[in-house]
Amino acid sequence: MTTTGMKTFDSTVQTTNEWLGEIGRELGWDDRHKAYHAMRAVLHALRDRLPVENVAHLASQLPMLVRGFFYEGWQPARTPVKEHTQGEFLVHVTEAFLLDPDAQSKEIAEAVFRVLARHISSGEVDKIKSTLPKGIRELWS
Repeated sequence: MTTTGMKTFDSTVQTTNEWLGEIGRELGWDDRHKAYHAMRAVLHALRDRLPVENVAHLASQLPMLVRGFFYEGWQPARTPVKEHTQGEFLVHVTEAFLLDPDAQSKEIAEAVFRVLARHISSGEVDKIKSTLPKGIRELWS
């Protein structure tokens, strides 16, 4: 079944939906929109803590649609940010779920990282983890 009539676009929509479904299953959610917010919040928090070169390498392994919202609002000259603790990282995830008191930012980050680890190369995961402070790195299982 085609959505857009263009194979490239249909493929990225399908892959993105699969990733969102995986995040939802990891968290016990049926809401794909909520899974999107989780992925977006975690990816933005991660992106802003990585050197520019690492951001580009990670982005190259993301589906085109995910890559688009990964880069959305990015200001490379302001990265990596100086916030280095796990708590500071998780604040950004929490802010995406202010109206959802049941959302647990640590569980959300861990779930998104598990899904990323299944879909990007292990070498890229290792590179990313090596650039992160210990507290944030611990969110990757």
